[in-house]
Formats: sequence, C-alpha cells, structure tokens
Amino acid sequence: MSYEDGWAAMNLEMGGRIPRTEYSATMHWELIKAVTGIEVGVSSSPDEQSRAALAFMRAWNFDFFWSTLIGDDEFGAWRTDMGHAEYAAGGVDRRDTIFTPYRDASDVLRFDPWEKLGRKDPAELTRRFEKHYRQNAATHPEGVNMSGVYVTMMSAMIGLFGWELLLEAAGLNPREFGALCNRYASWIQQYFDALAAADLPCVMVHDDMVWTSGAIMRPAFYREYIFPNYKKMIAPLLESGKKVMFTSDGNYSKFIDDIAGCGFSGMVMEPMTDLAYAVEKYGQTHVLFGNADTRILLSGTKEEIRAEVERCMNLGKRCRGFFMAVGNHIPPNTPVESALYYNDCYEKLARR
Repeated sequence: MSYEDGWAAMNLEMGGRIPRTEYSATMHWELIKAVTGIEVGVSSSPDEQSRAALAFMRAWNFDFFWSTLIGDDEFGAWRTDMGHAEYAAGGVDRRDTIFTPYRDASDVLRFDPWEKLGRKDPAELTRRFEKHYRQNAATHPEGVNMSGVYVTMMSAMIGLFGWELLLEAAGLNPREFGALCNRYASWIQQYFDALAAADLPCVMVHDDMVWTSGAIMRPAFYREYIFPNYKKMIAPLLESGKKVMFTSDGNYSKFIDDIAGCGFSGMVMEPMTDLAYAVEKYGQTHVLFGNADTRILLSGTKEEIRAEVERCMNLGKRCRGFFMAVGNHIPPNTPVESALYYNDCYEKLARR
C-alpha cells in the first residue's frame, strides 16, 4: 500500500494510514541487520549494502524517497572544499582536504556563474533529470519518487564559496552579495526550466537557507533576494503540473509563510521548525513532513521517544497530507533499540 498511501498524501487525500519516510537510516548498518537479518556493514560491497538498504526500506514501509540530482559537484573547479567531519558508520565519509579557488571576499562578490559555469544544453539537462527519476522509480517502485536540485540558492553559496568567505562577503557588502544571489538564480533557472520539461511528477527543491538557531541573514535580505527568486524558479514547475517540495535544514519557522507564498506544494522540516504552526496554517493545503527529533532517539527514554512520536502524529493526523519522519535523520550512532522502539511507536499510531 506504500505507493497508494504516499500518493494519497501528496494529493492531500486523508487515507487510513499516515505514510512515512526516513533519512540516513539506510546507512545505519547495525539497525539494518536488526531489522532485516542481513549481515551487512562498512566493509560490505556496494551491492550488498544496496540490497540490505532496500530490504530495510521495505520492512519499514517507506512511502517517499527523498532525492535530488544537482549538487555542488556541478560547479567543478569553482567548488570550495571545506572537508567533511565523520558522520557515516566507520567514519568513511571523513575528508580533511580544504581548498578554495577564491582569494578573498572580493573574488566572491565578483563571481559570475554565467562566465565561470556556462550555459547548459536544455535538452541534455531534461534527459539527465528524466534518467534520474526513472532510476529512482525502478529502485523504489512502491513509493513516491522524484528528482531535484540541492544547490538552489544558499546551499549553492555554501558549496561555491565555503562558510568563511560566504559570511565575509555577505557582511562586507550585503547588496553586492544580493546581486550575486540574483546572478546565481538566473543561472540555476536553466535547471528548473529543464525540470519543468521533464516527464516526472515530483520535484525536490533543497536549500539550507537557515541555521539551527534561525536566519543566517536579516529577514529583509531573504525577502528581497531569496524568496522572489524561489518563486521565479518554481513557476514553470507548477505550470507543468508537478508537485514541488521544499527542504531546508535548521529552523525556518520565521519563513514558513514566505515558503508557502512562493508556491511550494509541501515542506520538509527538521524539529527546530514549528510543525504545530505549519499544521495550523497549512495542514489542509500543503504536504508536510516531520519532524521527530533525532536527539530524543539518541539519548531519550522510551517514554520520551513515544511522546515525541505522539507529538508529530497527533499533529499530522489533522493534515490532509502528512508524512512521518525523524526530521534530522537517524544517524549510525543512534542506539538500535531506540530506533526500533521509535518504529514500533510509529506503527502503533499510524492508523487514523
């Protein structure tokens, strides 16, 4: 029933079961072994890991498969490498390389993506998106699939320039930094136009535009340079009849109304963002994803885990379209018993 339940929620149809998705749990090898019985770990081959992850997602009945195609590798030699801390099991994702092609903040403010990154072939972009979607749908035929863009605006600034130069440039001259955002938006628009032409039903638009504590820039900056560009970007997607979801890490409670006003069909949120407000204001008109707190799974008691699931589900059951998820991922250091208990609570509460 995953495909039916997922698409019912995407179409704001209140089914008998609350659908769900999760993030990063497919890299938690001890959890996967406990759920599937498949012996798999860091040293397993990619094929073995993929097989075990698929079995896990079926066992936990995923209804929605979050995915984007366009990341900061699209920037080639103009991408800043900030290194990477350990997150995955065994620390296999740790990277200590640090490099930037920019000398200073002035270099950042002068950056022209049309000059440095170039014009793309629209037909080729559309083919790439369609191929990505078809691969996703073939791998996960039982749920909602998509393609999309990870580096929409602020995530692109992070990927291109790194945090230090980004913040220095934005602080040095906010208006010139805003002009840079506009130049980038005009460049990435070609990807959104190609997505609009692609034969696929759902698009994920990702942009880490805030921190855990809230806005990075002054709210007025977002309303002048970020949200108007979002609206332009997704207009052709909406005109083509696609469902367009928005994701940002951190706390974007202050901007929920702005996101909805851009035209997005749904919002994926971490637990810092106010799910109760989103449900009250948009629970009948938008798809909402959320937003249990992984920190409770990491160190909470069973009573606290159940209370967190109840918080989300009690809110979600009031929505026409809602997906349950641990909003800030289930990383490999999550105690297996806590993750299993979380799933048990979800399954017991999933019926309306």
